[in-house]
Formats: sequence, C-alpha cells, structure tokens
Amino acid sequence: MANPIQLKTPFRNYVEQAKPQGAAVPEGLQSLLIALVGTCRTLSDEVAQGALIGILGSAGTGNVQGEVQQKLDVIANDLLIEGVQGCAALAGIASEEIEEPLPVGKGVGDYLLLFDPLDGSSNIDVNVSIGTIFSILQKPNPNTPLTTSDFLQEGRKQVAAGYVVYGPQTTLAITLGDGVDLFTLDAVSGEFLLIKQGIAISASTKEFAINMSNMRHWAAPVKRYVEECLAGVSGPRQKDFNMRWIASMVADVHRVLSRGGIFMYPWDQREPGKPGKLRLMYEANPMSLLVEQAGGQSINGVDAILDLKPHGLHERVSVMLGSAEEVSLLRAYHAQG
Repeated sequence: MANPIQLKTPFRNYVEQAKPQGAAVPEGLQSLLIALVGTCRTLSDEVAQGALIGILGSAGTGNVQGEVQQKLDVIANDLLIEGVQGCAALAGIASEEIEEPLPVGKGVGDYLLLFDPLDGSSNIDVNVSIGTIFSILQKPNPNTPLTTSDFLQEGRKQVAAGYVVYGPQTTLAITLGDGVDLFTLDAVSGEFLLIKQGIAISASTKEFAINMSNMRHWAAPVKRYVEECLAGVSGPRQKDFNMRWIASMVADVHRVLSRGGIFMYPWDQREPGKPGKLRLMYEANPMSLLVEQAGGQSINGVDAILDLKPHGLHERVSVMLGSAEEVSLLRAYHAQG
C-alpha cells in the first residue's frame, strides 16, 4: 500500500485510511469489505467450535461442481451471502457452491463479489487449516440488471482480492491493487489488526508444493520441473528442495506469501478435457492477484492467469504461482514442450 498505516490498526480504520494508487477507497467498496471481513470473523468462530456445535462431517448434499459438501461448506456459503446483503453498492454474488449468480436487491450497484466460502474442506474434520477466498470486481454497467456475463472479466480487473485462513491464528491477506497487507484476528477485541504491510515474495526459493501422488499423470514440463527439484544439489538445479503440501490452496498460498515458494496444481491426464481443477474465478484469479502484487508470478503453464478471458463462472484452470524465478522456469519448460 502506497501510504503507510500504523500496525495494529483495525481493519475498518485501515480501509478508511487506505489510498491505493493515491486515491481513497470508495465508500461502497469500504462498506462491502468491512461487511465481508466481519462475516469471516463470525465464520472463524464457527470453525473453532467444530464438533462442539455439531458442524463437522458431510452435509449429505453436492455442489454445482458435483463435489460432496461438508456441513461447514454450506454454513460458510450461507453466512457470507447473508453477511453482505445490506451493502448498497453490491449488485451480485457468485459462489463456488451455487450454479447461478445471486442478485443483491435489484441487481444494480457498483460491485460484484465472488468467493470460495471454505477452501480445503477435505481438511475440516482433521483440524488442518482451511480458508475463505474472495474477489471483487466492478460491475460493467451499475444501472442494468445483473447477468452472468457481468462477472466474466479478466483477473486484472479485480479491484480487491484476498483470503482469510482459519489456522492457529485467523489471518487475513488482502490487496486493493497496491501491494498485499496482512491482518490477524485479535481474540480479545474481535478485530482484524494490521500486522504487516507490503508483503514481498522472494524471487528464488528451495520449496515447492504439489500433490506428488499425481506425478504419473502430469504433462512433461511439470514432470521435468519436479524431477529436477528432487534431484537436489547433484541435479541441474544444484540445490536441495523441500516439498510441502497441505491440500488447502489457501494454506499453501499463505505459506508462499509468508516465506516464498511455488504452488502447483497443474493439468493432468486423468481428465484431459479439463484444463485444470482449480476454479479460475473463485480461486486462481484472487490468489494470482495477491501473488503478483507481492512480486511473484502466476501462470497456467503458458499465459499469465490474470490475462485469461473467462468463459463461465465455474471454469477451471491449471495453476502455477509463487516465486518469480521458479514460475519463469516452468513457463520456459512449457514453451519447449
């Protein structure tokens, strides 16, 4: 963020003081962000209670993706939708858990909200970090009725993006288009307090995150990259790498933002007709904006994810993001075939 803000500033005060690209955050966007982050605070309390209030386990339903929903998936989705209903500037909502976008009020307004309400839900019942990912776009025409096409904008057009990770601490990472800042939820005050401004991802790394069990299914460039990492100091990379994999994108990307590294969820031949598994609009775009704003890179193998033109709300994409030198190398390997 261009203007320094005092550490431990509450989130509400932060958005009131922030001046990305030298201009104040519009009041409508301020209200939306405050409502959204406040709802994540409530969701953090729900996650922390877990079995004590009977919210673990399967909901017995499936989402639009054909995936089994956990009880917390449904709770998170409903909480987030309800939590932003009073935002006058919000025209519509799109969620990974529902097929069609939801108009807010009459479907007119300046902003559109997209979210993955609870990323990493396979980790819920084993008490491993999970999170909420969000993206905010401007509505192309604020005064016309809401349509699905309103949401189908390139990732570079996001006006804000972020995530909340529910782990040992509940942490918020956010960008308003001028750097990435971090907040921690204070259990005493109930406020998200600013703990770090201007997150920077190191250009080089010795750490990668990928699901190695799928190695036999990957395309040749990804296999080559990982095999070279595994070869260590005696291989072509001439350094030892560590592998990390949490199976929660929000937690894996948080580690990348915190200490560098590269996260990969590439295409594989099990479903050759799908370009990847992660959702472009709800996961890849907001995470890619955060990573680029922190000095990293994000690609689908060939192109920058933020430059991709989406064709559907639930479109999937291959994702490789993190430290710039590693992502550049992966891009070069894909170019070579």
